[in-house]
Amino acid sequence: MSTSFSVVCYKSKTLKNGENPLMLQVSKNGKRQYKSLGVSIHPKFWDSKKNRIKPNCPNKEIIQKIINDKLAEIQNRVLELNAEKKEYTTTTLLNNDGNKFELKTVATFYKELIEEFATDNKCGNRLIYKSSYNSLMKFTKGKLDIPFCAIDIDWLKKYEKWMRSKNNRETTISLQFRTLRSAYNKAIQAKCARKSDYPFDDYKINKFDTSTQKRAIAKTEVLKFTLEVPDLGKQQYVQLSKDIFVFSYLCGGINFTDIANLTNANIVEGRLQYIRQKTHKKIKIGIPDEAMKIIKKYAPESKGYLFPILDKKIHKTPLQKQNRIHKILAKVNKNLKLLAAELGVEANVTTYVARHSFASVLKKSGVSVALICEALGHSDLKTTQIYLDSFDNEQVDEAMKNLL
Repeated sequence: MSTSFSVVCYKSKTLKNGENPLMLQVSKNGKRQYKSLGVSIHPKFWDSKKNRIKPNCPNKEIIQKIINDKLAEIQNRVLELNAEKKEYTTTTLLNNDGNKFELKTVATFYKELIEEFATDNKCGNRLIYKSSYNSLMKFTKGKLDIPFCAIDIDWLKKYEKWMRSKNNRETTISLQFRTLRSAYNKAIQAKCARKSDYPFDDYKINKFDTSTQKRAIAKTEVLKFTLEVPDLGKQQYVQLSKDIFVFSYLCGGINFTDIANLTNANIVEGRLQYIRQKTHKKIKIGIPDEAMKIIKKYAPESKGYLFPILDKKIHKTPLQKQNRIHKILAKVNKNLKLLAAELGVEANVTTYVARHSFASVLKKSGVSVALICEALGHSDLKTTQIYLDSFDNEQVDEAMKNLL
């Protein structure tokens, strides 16, 4: 038989002040035992259906902390036992409906998710959850060995306040909360967390402004990046950073990950053909002469790709490729900011700015809005790609003559 634990308001005993003690209910072999948590609560502040403290309870944070500490203590004991035996025990907690779930801390569950994504070569998901895990670790100062029930509305409010104090953008905050919510849902599905503790029914994350802010710069400023690169000291990848920015702008706003994965096989009859990593849409677009010059420039140092970012002999797995792209992208964006300052471009320039600028310049040149479809102003980039794919090659080529 398994051993199960749950915190209950013990209404069989009423104290002189009219409160009931909170007890740790231990069920084993069909028998129940109760251990006092050393704290009591008035029954009107206890939600019997959801088996938790009501939001209007005085000293809610203190009482909840006592409960969380006790559950965390139990979880840590079980996890230590698991490590010693190198197997899972049958110790569980109970939902209010009597369903069982395994004891796992938030940190443990996140690590297992990240490892699973890596094993399945789902590098995009792995990177998102890894970023979320790192954010949560910083917020909790490395103390993420907590049960999921510790993440309540007050906890989420503090997390939001902390992220805002770090000047995170709304889109970043939204992504971190959506990832945390997703992890919580996955934990519930895996029976590692209780639906009764789920805080996101009340804490809404659609309040965050996730509309994509326009990052385009004027055509005159884009053209400054076609000038000679100024001396920026020992900065690596300065020339490459400039060329990637210009290449992206000239070739339909192709993003950095897609650029890194381009090979000679992506050049078909003088056109660039590739499958977007993000949307899996097939893109066919003409290669302007200036863009072809950039490609030929890096041909001598190519290691299986058009640009010297990946090396086919070294970066073989999806995870290796992702780690390399992530590392070089950070350097490229850093150099673009330095270049912008030297060139007198007053903007936070990144590779993504080239993508925005591609759409903006074509629109201002009088190109059909349907053709551009606000390519980088809309949050739904899949729709943008559908619009681009629906026009024939000649029409796209004619429109792209306005880029220079």
